[in-house]
Order: sequence, then structure tokens, then C-alpha cells
Amino acid sequence: MNYWQGKLVRLRGVEPADAEAFFRWNLDSETGRALEFLWPPTSLALVRKQIEEVALERFGGEKFTWVMEDGAGVAVGQITVHHCNPRDGTFSYGLSVAAEHRRKGYAAESVLLVVKYHFEELRYQKVTVGIHGDNAASIALHERLGFRREGTLRRMLYTHGSYHDLHYYGLTREDWDNSPHRF
Repeated sequence: MNYWQGKLVRLRGVEPADAEAFFRWNLDSETGRALEFLWPPTSLALVRKQIEEVALERFGGEKFTWVMEDGAGVAVGQITVHHCNPRDGTFSYGLSVAAEHRRKGYAAESVLLVVKYHFEELRYQKVTVGIHGDNAASIALHERLGFRREGTLRRMLYTHGSYHDLHYYGLTREDWDNSPHRF
């Protein structure tokens, strides 16, 4: 059994060969807006260099990225854990799934695998995620997984000609222990 594999997705480390997938994903302007901002065009050479550096990162510390693969071994997205604070037992993550692979359960299963690992293996006690107020799909996903909205920072993001709120959702270890989604 592979700890990092669910029914739909397997998480694995980033490989240099993933650069083409990341480059292709970066061409989706709406994904860029949902995650951060509208990314300007960048070269495949730069993405290759960045992905090679990510591929050599060791797990631990503040940040780590996994690639999501479907059952056929196709890279469908990525999830990055960041702002890990072992003293307080808190962490955050960001994720994205390529447009053609959305709404198939990959994001949900990836979140559950990462939360399970941090709560049950690393003794973290809380995960917090920031979600753009106009990202209805991410809000629905996190609410379905048992995350609770803990606060809203109004007009924190600017994209597509207007300002948007930033919602913070949290899940505690106790929420996880009582979750029907836990596996």
C-alpha cells in the first residue's frame, strides 16, 4: 500500500520532466487569477529551471510541492504545503488542478491525503487556507470537506478590474477526527 495514493489520485514529488506540464498549466490565465494574479507569459526555459529547483527541494521546513497524478499516471495538478509552523502546529497549502481535470475529485482527495499526513504523522493540529471570494468551486470544496470559514479580509485582491475578498477557512485536528471524509 502506498500512503500517498487514494482511489483517484497519487501524490508524488516534482520531477524535472514535469516542467512542460507546469508550463502548460501556467498558460491558463483564469487559474492564475484564482491562485494569485494574472501571470505574464514566461519562457519554458525559466519554468524548466524553476521546476528543476523544486524537484531538488527536501521535504521539511516551510514549503513542499507534490504533483497530483491520476490512475493512468497523468499529472493533473499540484498541491503545495507552506507556512508550516511546527511550534504552533499549523500549516497552509495551495492547490491547482488543470482545467480539463477539474470536478473529478482529485483536489478533494489530495487535500485529504495532505491533511491526514500532517495531522496523523507530523502532529500538526490545524490547517488554514486562504480562498479568493470569487472562487466558488474552492469554497464549496473546502466546506464539503468540513473546513469552517474563520474570517474574511475585505477587498484584499485585485484582478479582472475589481477587488475581491479573501476568505480564510480552517480545519482543526478535532474536526478531522470527527470527519466522515477521513480515511
